[in-house]
Amino acid sequence: MVRFRGWMGVSALLLSMGIAQAADPVRVGSKIDTEGSLLGNVILQVLEKHGVKTVNKIQLGTTQVVRGAITAGELDIYPEYTGNGAFFFNDEKDSAWKNAAEGYEKVKKLDAEKNHLVWLTPAPANNTWTIAVRKDLAEKNQLNSLADLSAWLKKGGTFKLAASAEFIERSDALPAFEKAYSFDLKQDQLLSLAGGDTAVTISAAAQQTSGVNAAMAYGTDGPVAALGLQTLSDPKGVQPIYAPTPVIRESVLKAYPQIAEWLKPVFSALDEKTLQQLNAKIAVDGQDASSVATEWLQQKKLL
Repeated sequence: MVRFRGWMGVSALLLSMGIAQAADPVRVGSKIDTEGSLLGNVILQVLEKHGVKTVNKIQLGTTQVVRGAITAGELDIYPEYTGNGAFFFNDEKDSAWKNAAEGYEKVKKLDAEKNHLVWLTPAPANNTWTIAVRKDLAEKNQLNSLADLSAWLKKGGTFKLAASAEFIERSDALPAFEKAYSFDLKQDQLLSLAGGDTAVTISAAAQQTSGVNAAMAYGTDGPVAALGLQTLSDPKGVQPIYAPTPVIRESVLKAYPQIAEWLKPVFSALDEKTLQQLNAKIAVDGQDASSVATEWLQQKKLL
């Protein structure tokens, strides 16, 4: 009996050290985009640092593919965005998605109840639809928010936005911004570009293509800062908050309860500017996502 209890003590010690030998390897996934690859590598490296065996399923596919894999039990942990809860649970009209804390609590509760998935600590960053303007224009006219943009436009500011047709036409995109902030862009103030690729719209603003000085963007797009643009904040909360958050299967978290604590300081350090800079290293400079993740984690003394 004493020997058995001793072994239990050793097992508990190993677990507390993060060396959970008996549990299955953790399958770490992510979406196929730049930020998905970055965040997937961050999770993978933190787990491996603590002695957890992993299976690399980073850049597995689209949201639909990755979400399907984790709900089917084919994936154990991946980075998701709080605002996507509105679409996962067909609940787009709830204003909770436009509040960082409320949206997080809502998706956390629904996913736990319906799918036995646990949402861990979210990042403070918000990877939502926004408008980015050239930095020289922003500095000259003190443009930091969409409210600032509206006031400046009313004074006759010269403005031309590059965006996808979807962003221009979708009622919850540009029209929602125009309504909330009381401005109205005319046809000659818009350059509609095929597809929804923000890299193209950001490049158009950076190169001033056809007089463009602003672009449709996402909050954490790497090329924004790298190409000399600045995102405008949305103080009225027109768009849902898309905070990157690790999502893990409940049974896996029970096997490795320390994962929540290991990832908490990591995701807490990922604000918008940090993610823009890290994404730019991958998307603009062509660096490997794994190396970018390692360098940042070491710099922050998280690895």
